Amino acid sequence: MNINLKSASLDDAGLLFEMQRTAFMPLLEKYRDFDTSPANEPISKLIERINQDFTYFYFICDGATPVGAIRVVDFKNDDSYKRISPIFILEEYRNRGIAQKAIMLAEQIHGKAHWELETILQEKGNCYFYEKMGYKQTGRTEKINDRLTLVYYHK
Repeated sequence: MNINLKSASLDDAGLLFEMQRTAFMPLLEKYRDFDTSPANEPISKLIERINQDFTYFYFICDGATPVGAIRVVDFKNDDSYKRISPIFILEEYRNRGIAQKAIMLAEQIHGKAHWELETILQEKGNCYFYEKMGYKQTGRTEKINDRLTLVYYHK
């Protein structure tokens, strides 16, 4: 495995959009969070994010093959946290350490300190993963619906 991050641009919006929908659709079907799920957002929202000067989208690649993506929000100042929102790996590539390597690469690019993210509290594997990566729960949660609660992390 040769995991690397490749910068994504506006020209990549269609591929990013399809990959994001595919990766998050099982969670949308499970939790029915139609207003918050990346699987349900329009491509215009993704394009808006790509165009933000503080947003960095990367394909997570195994060699030259895109297997997922990560978005880093980085205002490039010492006062604000950097944010991962979202990160995803396509289902057929999961459980191989790819997301862990991708976060480590993002930290090499954007710095190791002052990160934040949120994940689904009910997805214990996600919580375990982020905690293994050094993230700590902030104590903040947000109930989205009867099935889903977001839990916030920082590092």
